[in-house]
Amino acid sequence: MNTYNGWKNYATWNVALWIGNDEGLYRAAVDFARQCKARAVYRLFIESMGLDGQRTNDRVKWDGRELDYQRLNEMMRELA
Repeated sequence: MNTYNGWKNYATWNVALWIGNDEGLYRAAVDFARQCKARAVYRLFIESMGLDGQRTNDRVKWDGRELDYQRLNEMMRELA
């Protein structure tokens, strides 16, 4: 199976990297994950931050079709 640094693809890795390495975004994600009990925590976080339809500085869509939403939801739950 082809992966990108342990993630399904570059896009999923990239958005996870931004959340994990931008201090403000990371803190917001932790706070959101602690409060959100929904299964789709990643998508709800992106919407709450106003990032839906936007791109990372690396030009990857925060809500792109190619993202592994299941794994991003797991990552968000792990932040809580």
